[in-house]
Amino acid sequence: MQTIGGLSGPSRERLAKILRETKGTIAAEDAARVLHVERTEASRLLASWSARGWLMRIRRGLYAPVPLESSTSDLAIDDAWAVAGRLFAPCYIGGWSAAEHWGFTEQLFRSTLIFTTRRPRTRQVEARGTVFVVHTVEKRAMFGLKPVWRGRVKVNISDPTRTVLDLLDTPSLGGGIRSVIEMLRAYLASPHRDTQLLIRYADQLGNRAVFKRLGYLATTHFGGLADVEQACRARLSTGNAKLDPKLPAERLVTAWRLWIPAEFSEEPAA
Repeated sequence: MQTIGGLSGPSRERLAKILRETKGTIAAEDAARVLHVERTEASRLLASWSARGWLMRIRRGLYAPVPLESSTSDLAIDDAWAVAGRLFAPCYIGGWSAAEHWGFTEQLFRSTLIFTTRRPRTRQVEARGTVFVVHTVEKRAMFGLKPVWRGRVKVNISDPTRTVLDLLDTPSLGGGIRSVIEMLRAYLASPHRDTQLLIRYADQLGNRAVFKRLGYLATTHFGGLADVEQACRARLSTGNAKLDPKLPAERLVTAWRLWIPAEFSEEPAA
C-alpha cells in the first residue's frame, strides 16, 4: 500500500494550482501549461507527487488526483467515463455502456465500451482495475453524439438512437443479438424512440446489413413498424448478411437476404 507523504509549502501550492486548472485527469502537458515549465520538468513533478501518494498513476504520463480523505493512493478509478476521454480521444461511450446509461438494459457489464478513431494495439485495456473494451470507427462515423458531464469533465456518449444503430451494426457490442433485441424493444417503448432518425443515421453510417437486421426484426419481433419495414426494404443491397456475425447460421431468409442462427426464436410480432 502506498501511503501519502508530506509536501513542502511551494510544492503543495504548485500541485493545488494544477488541480484547480485541470479536469479529472492530469497529463504532463497540462502541468507544463499551468506551471509554465518544460514538459520534462512537469513529468518529473507529476512522478514525484505520484511517488508521494498525492496522485495516482493511471498509465504512463497520465494521473488522477487522490481524494483528500484517502490515506493511500492505491485506488481504483472513480469514474471510468471521465478517464476514457484522455485515454482514447477522440472517442465516445457507446454500445452496452450507452445502453445502460439510457435505460435500455438492466444487465450489468463489468467493462466500459469505448468507440474511438484510434487503432490501439489491444482491444481490451485495463487501467487501475477498470477494463475498457475498445472498438475502432472511422472519423466519418463520429456523429449522433451527446455530451454529458461527469463532475467537471465533459464526455461524449452515443445518443439513444445512435446507440441502437451501433447495436444493429455490430450485435456483439450489445452482448449478442438476443440482448440487442431486448435493448431495441426498450428503445421502441421509450420516449427516445425516433424511427425516422434511426433510418437517417443508418443511411449516414452506410452499413446495408443494418437494414437487413432491422427490417427482419421489424417483421418478426415488433408490430407497428410498417414504416421501418418499408424503409429497410427500399434499401436492401445484394448479397447476404448474418443476423449475428458471431453466431453460426444455417437458415437463409431470402426476403431479407439474412442468415439466421440455428434455434433462433422468431417471436410473434407484439
